[in-house]
Amino acid sequence: DVQLVESGGGSVQGGGSLRLFCAASGFTGGTYSMAWFRQAPGKQREPVAVIDTSGRTSYADSVKGRFTISADNLKNHLYLEMNALNPDDTAMYICAAHCLRGRGLACVFGYWGQGTQVTVS
Repeated sequence: DVQLVESGGGSVQGGGSLRLFCAASGFTGGTYSMAWFRQAPGKQREPVAVIDTSGRTSYADSVKGRFTISADNLKNHLYLEMNALNPDDTAMYICAAHCLRGRGLACVFGYWGQGTQVTVS
């Protein structure tokens, strides 16, 4: 069974940095596209960054230049390096995998983690 488990969230001051981790297990059949989403209180869930099976990345305009998504396919690990954080980045950050249809930020994903909380004061 596929499981996605996030870690690395926490509380930081504005301008600070965090690095999020997602450990995936139970994959079969090769490499999956993976992504980070976030959902803030009172707001809809939105895609933050996506990395496809070829290593190509896509970023939401709000995080472009500040966040970097990367993957270690041998270990099935996903990362999100977040810099220059501001209070608008406060959200639950959720790992997703397996793009069922669409491309880039428009991918519809089949597997989801529980999320890790990021709070920026």
